[in-house]
Amino acid sequence: MQPIDRFVVEECILDVLLFFNGCRKECAFYLVSLPVPFRYEYLMAETIFSQLLLLPNPPFRPIYYTLVIIDLCKALPGAFPSVVVGAVHALFDRISNMDMECRTRLILWFSHHLSNFQFIWPWQEWAYVKGLPKWAPQRVFVQEVLEREVRLSYFDKIKQSIEDAAELEGLLPPKVGPNYRYHSDEGKEITDGHRLSKELVGMVRGKKTTRDIISWVEEQIIPANGAKFALDVISQTLLDIGSKSFTHLVTVLERYGQIISKLCPNEEMQLLLMDEVSAYWKNSTQMIAIAIDRMMGYRLISNLAIVKWVFSPANVDQFHVSDRPWEILRNAVSKTYNRIFDLRKEIQTLRKGLHVAKEASEKATRELEEVKSVIEIVDGQPVPSERPGRLRRLQAYADKAKEEVVTTEESLEAKEALLARGLEESKELLRLLFKSFVDVLTERLPSISADGEVPNLRAGDPNVNFAAHDPEATTMEVDNENGADNDSQLNGANKKVGHNVGELEQWCLCTLGHLKSFSRQYATEIWSHIAMLDQDVFVGNIHPLIQKAAFSGLCRPTSEGSPL
Repeated sequence: MQPIDRFVVEECILDVLLFFNGCRKECAFYLVSLPVPFRYEYLMAETIFSQLLLLPNPPFRPIYYTLVIIDLCKALPGAFPSVVVGAVHALFDRISNMDMECRTRLILWFSHHLSNFQFIWPWQEWAYVKGLPKWAPQRVFVQEVLEREVRLSYFDKIKQSIEDAAELEGLLPPKVGPNYRYHSDEGKEITDGHRLSKELVGMVRGKKTTRDIISWVEEQIIPANGAKFALDVISQTLLDIGSKSFTHLVTVLERYGQIISKLCPNEEMQLLLMDEVSAYWKNSTQMIAIAIDRMMGYRLISNLAIVKWVFSPANVDQFHVSDRPWEILRNAVSKTYNRIFDLRKEIQTLRKGLHVAKEASEKATRELEEVKSVIEIVDGQPVPSERPGRLRRLQAYADKAKEEVVTTEESLEAKEALLARGLEESKELLRLLFKSFVDVLTERLPSISADGEVPNLRAGDPNVNFAAHDPEATTMEVDNENGADNDSQLNGANKKVGHNVGELEQWCLCTLGHLKSFSRQYATEIWSHIAMLDQDVFVGNIHPLIQKAAFSGLCRPTSEGSPL
């Protein structure tokens, strides 16, 4: 393929993706029908993956590219699936050097893609990752893909899909099920917690009001056992009542959220509440994320409390081996800024509505005044020339228009107050988020040498040298005509090389990668508060690697440079 041919075909593919972004079936049809005299499946896959993994954000939602790839696999069953397999292997071999945001997108895409093809994959080729350290990126990748697959299906189905690679069963998540602390099993000691939990279940089934239950908690539990014990019993019981499905959970939080809110008036109690959620759903990352997200939506938990909980010691130790804390943190930050975006949109709509309401009010008032001003003399006395019925109708229109103006102004003031509060919360969220990143990284990053040399966290990782000295190796490998992968010997040998980066170094690389990802994704919001961050966070002797990760995400120049 000549460079000009590659350029033209790639531009055609991008144009098709652009113009048919709302019609994935038509998009796939035109992609497979390009008038090109040579095979271009490889270039098509490379272009689509480049858009899916584009930073900071893909042009369209990732689900669009997922559906297009699925349709292309169905439209070209003899060619495109093998190209996708080669692309996945090429990306998997270089997963340790991949940006954390791209890694997360790849996990989400791959698990969703497999769910549309009966979860069929040659897992035996990746069975060796079970022998790698638990923090190795390739092992974590396989572990997270399997966890996402369980969410999209069920445990036994996914276990059956990897029966050819029995070694990988150890990477499957635990079988989903609640961990209820107050089960009343026969032969088990009945404690105060069991008795109170059973009594609460009876009150819920008896449809007692929230006020009655709060009074019961304040009179029967807190004086004798304390607020923390009350939160333990109440949260465990309500979570168990809502454990059957997501709908049950939402219903319980809607009906009895005030009880939890009464028990969690501050961040300390909210942290304990999240500990209870994590303990109850310890076998389900998905339910932990959903429960905490819904509690934040009902304002039972603040976004600041979520950040503090994610950066608690127990979760910090999981940063490099699980996506659980990062998923919860991403949800919290995203929800915060989605609220601000929605409020701004509502305020803009209300301002337009206020302008229309004022014009309508002025018009109604003007018409009323004009009618009142027209009078005639009857028996020597001035009286309105219009009939009383029309005057009353115009007066009603004018009063209603004025009332609409007042109502819209009140709604606008309320939304503006909520926006001001949200902006203040987002400012504090950014400060706490970056301060937490700086604190945990400062504790663990290797110190700078006496001669000022910044440590290379990837030293000893063969993938780094491979990527640095062989720029051609990062291109997608092309299949042979018979469908077999045309991997180079070096690439094939690299597949099963042990992971040589230590656990501490990998933890630092992973955390720095997520710091860079957050900085890049919310760069616009961060820049509006950069003076505050420079004053409160990026002060003193900040480690050069922290500074580089945060500033590169913001496209902000830094005086220090070191490899990540």
